[in-house]
Amino acid sequence: MAVSLKDIAERAGVSLATVSNVVNGYRPVGELTRQRVQQAVDELGYSPNLGARHLRRGRTGLIALAVPELNNPYFAELAEIAISEAAGLGYTLVMENTAADRDAELALLGGSRRHIIDGLILSPVRIGREEVLSRTADSPLVLIGEGVYDVPHDHIAIDNVAASHVAIQHLVAIGRRRIAFLGATFGGDRQSAHLRVRGYREALAAAGLPYRPRLVARTDAFGRPDGMRAMRELLALGDPPDAVFAYNDLVAVGALRALAEAGHQVPQDVAVVGIDDIEEGRFSTPTLTTIAPDKREIGRLAVHRLVARIEGAQVAAPLTVQTPFRLIRRESTGTTGG
Repeated sequence: MAVSLKDIAERAGVSLATVSNVVNGYRPVGELTRQRVQQAVDELGYSPNLGARHLRRGRTGLIALAVPELNNPYFAELAEIAISEAAGLGYTLVMENTAADRDAELALLGGSRRHIIDGLILSPVRIGREEVLSRTADSPLVLIGEGVYDVPHDHIAIDNVAASHVAIQHLVAIGRRRIAFLGATFGGDRQSAHLRVRGYREALAAAGLPYRPRLVARTDAFGRPDGMRAMRELLALGDPPDAVFAYNDLVAVGALRALAEAGHQVPQDVAVVGIDDIEEGRFSTPTLTTIAPDKREIGRLAVHRLVARIEGAQVAAPLTVQTPFRLIRRESTGTTGG
């Protein structure tokens, strides 16, 4: 027979209302009383009906994480973290793949899933500040990534300019002088790419190195094939680079393949640095030096901030949080360690 709140109240010697306040978090309860109720919950093996609880509050208990590339290991790893965090708060997280399509991002932003989900975590690529500001849907929204800034919604990101500085400083420190960037983009899309190029240029200037436009390779997308093609183009130059800073780890892995096929040794001939710290980079040959965002903190903050707004908690005004990152040195730059 299923354990009821009444059973818990009798075991703990408190009122049914007190048990409800503890289990459902309705009102603060004294610590000693809360401990008695929790002990009764543990002893009786009570498991709350989260679905019924959400329905009583007019919610579905579902939140969505919308990403541009579901097959990108970075987003897969981030999703795994977010799913776990949501479950810990009594919510189920569902995935949406926008495929970096503007219409798909606009549909989600406009509330196309408002009858299914209680809130949305969105990583935008094709939409900008104006589209977010014109949003009419009233469900909570948290933005992740670097697509949109200065909007009245919580925004979780890393400092891409600073991250690029760290990568270039590392390459300069190991003696590289002709440093290329793989994964620049055209137009206003992929704000993160623009920010990473900006950091790349600033870091070159700070090191007293010239900016060479020929060493900035643009790509249509940001996967392994794109990195491989871009690296081949750079190697075809009369004065190829001695180091590469890639838009992400997938582009960097593609570059490693192109270098191997062309008979170049990494890092002896060309050193390579990526961003994201995906698992693949720990097993590539050579292993990949990378800028590692704190994915756990990004996922935790995004989910907790969203749930707090769904449940009407007293939280601070929307703000942009820049989460930590670090350089992880591996074989592709000739060094190991953290």
